[in-house]
Amino acid sequence: MIVGVVAFITFLFPNNAKFKYEFDRGQPWRYDDLRAPFDFAIRKPAEEVESEKKALRDNFTPFYELNLEIIKDKKRSLAGEFDHQLELVQGEGQFEDVVRRPEAYLQFGKRFLENLFTRGILKLAPEHEGKGEDFVINVVRGNTTQPQTVGNLLSLEEAKELLSDSLPYSKLSEPEFLYPILEGLISPNLTFNDTLTQKILDQELSEIPTFRGRVSKGQLIVTKGAYITDDIYQKLASFREQYEEEVTQKQSYLGVFIGYLLLSSLIIGIFLLYVRLYAQPVFASFNKLIFILFWLVGYSYLVYAVEQVGALSTYMIPFCILPIVIKTFYDERLALFTHLVVVLLASFLSSLGYEFAFLQILAGIVVLLSDVETREWSRFFYSIFFIFLVYGMGYLGLSLILEGDIMEVDRTVLSWLALSAFLTLLAYPLIPLLERFFGFTSSITLVELSDTNRPLLRELALKAPGTLQHSLQVANLSEEAARKIGANPLLVKVAALYHDIGKTLKPEFFIENQSGRNPHDGLSELESAQVIISHVSEGVKMAKKARLPGILINFIKTHHGTTRAEYFYRNYLKEHPEAEVDENDFRYPGPKPRSKEETILMMADSIEAACKSLKNPTEESLNNLIDKIIAGKITLAQFENSDMTFDELEQCKAVFKQMMKSVHHVRIEYPEEKAEKEEPQKG
Repeated sequence: MIVGVVAFITFLFPNNAKFKYEFDRGQPWRYDDLRAPFDFAIRKPAEEVESEKKALRDNFTPFYELNLEIIKDKKRSLAGEFDHQLELVQGEGQFEDVVRRPEAYLQFGKRFLENLFTRGILKLAPEHEGKGEDFVINVVRGNTTQPQTVGNLLSLEEAKELLSDSLPYSKLSEPEFLYPILEGLISPNLTFNDTLTQKILDQELSEIPTFRGRVSKGQLIVTKGAYITDDIYQKLASFREQYEEEVTQKQSYLGVFIGYLLLSSLIIGIFLLYVRLYAQPVFASFNKLIFILFWLVGYSYLVYAVEQVGALSTYMIPFCILPIVIKTFYDERLALFTHLVVVLLASFLSSLGYEFAFLQILAGIVVLLSDVETREWSRFFYSIFFIFLVYGMGYLGLSLILEGDIMEVDRTVLSWLALSAFLTLLAYPLIPLLERFFGFTSSITLVELSDTNRPLLRELALKAPGTLQHSLQVANLSEEAARKIGANPLLVKVAALYHDIGKTLKPEFFIENQSGRNPHDGLSELESAQVIISHVSEGVKMAKKARLPGILINFIKTHHGTTRAEYFYRNYLKEHPEAEVDENDFRYPGPKPRSKEETILMMADSIEAACKSLKNPTEESLNNLIDKIIAGKITLAQFENSDMTFDELEQCKAVFKQMMKSVHHVRIEYPEEKAEKEEPQKG
């Protein structure tokens, strides 16, 4: 799997050699004097070339084509419409001169149309309207092209006005006969030729020179320590581009691939070594290791895909989702280390340079410092705001170093960074999705499970209300102890609510639910012990049926560890002094607690139950009992697999003592009261 991850990421890297110098405008040249190893042309800055292209587009003269074929069609239409109108007026006594000599009228109409359409009737394209009468267009007449201003060409309205002005001077007695016929035939024949215009424009754009000057082989490009001016920067940029082209042609692709393979192997190897040493549970679990490596592969491919689209920027990728998600399921150290590795890999795939890596590393650190919490929307939004703030300030600082002028800051990059911060909100829906896919448990799920209206807790409240009260007390004890030593307070609190759900099957057999006859009176000691012990296995079955997370099921299994049902075990020994006793019949199945949270729950469960047995608890009796219970767990080796240290154990013990004193309302005995009690004894 690991080899596959390394190979996949390596194949995403570019197959050309990277330029070995880093440089920026306004910065000193940190290397030795650089001379050109070959001839190369100095390219114009992309902004300059684009500016020239824009100027050409803005001043380009469009092409309008004159359609002369329309004249024949219009003449035919004129003849047909003329004959039709002539038939209508014959015999009515109207237009006698037209009836008497129709050919003269028809020939005048044909000459007028031919002259009109030969001159051309212009129809401007929508994008050219409003340009004014001085706007110049190229008029294509057959094989010739002539530039003309719009003001010297006829529009449709002007053509109709020309008809009105020409007919009175036609020397025809009844010219009004022709007016409606000719007016209906007038239409534009000088129209925009988009295809020809674009073709000529593309040709002229391609002819814009992209070079200005040349550097000969051996010529000095820049000296050591010299500040990189705009001219020097352009020479270096041209040299870099030519260098990458020429070296790529000469080099072996295999050599470049091996280079990237070594780097990928080194980065991922060191990362896995860290996981092996400092996140052993992750390294030991195939599922958890896949989850961690998934982020390396996912972000690498995402950067590669975005780099292939020129309209997008790698700055838009929400890298801060990674530390949020990893921190939610694991811890800050692993989240930070994973984030660093992902950014290192992405920096090789991205063309953005060291600024990209700097901003992403800085933002990842801020995510962890802001203590982002996805289950609390206000804190989550504050963290998103801080992420954008750091992005913006970081990029502004880098831009000022490079440009020296705040007006030169590229606001487009700020827009991409703002989008990246906004997309970080995807962490919220992503966490529940990932936890279901990989079988993890997030704080969002734990908060949902802590609702006492959940089916299992409602059933516990109805069938075993005493057990529910016990669970609530254990939850409070455990939460405070976990908070004291830096464990997960939410996890142990929710686990405490569910740890005794197995008691709902036979609630009357547990003392906290008894109010009358003790059902154990009718059972043997062994049978009673089996009933008590079975609440663990039954609780596990109920939890699995309700699809509780596996991490909570582990608490149910370990909250008694491998201890004995001591009361019934000792009674059995008293009643059967000569019999050989199998302790396993009275022992919980375990396993023993491993995590700090499981250890806390075991102690809190035993302490809360035992302290209830004290009839008139005092501070001293409570403290002695808590010390005795914890010492007993240690003697029975219940903590031998636990991650908890002795110092943390003492801190938890102090919390338990303080809280149990408050629960049982033990009042501090003041010196005056003590003196009053001692005086009678002296007498």
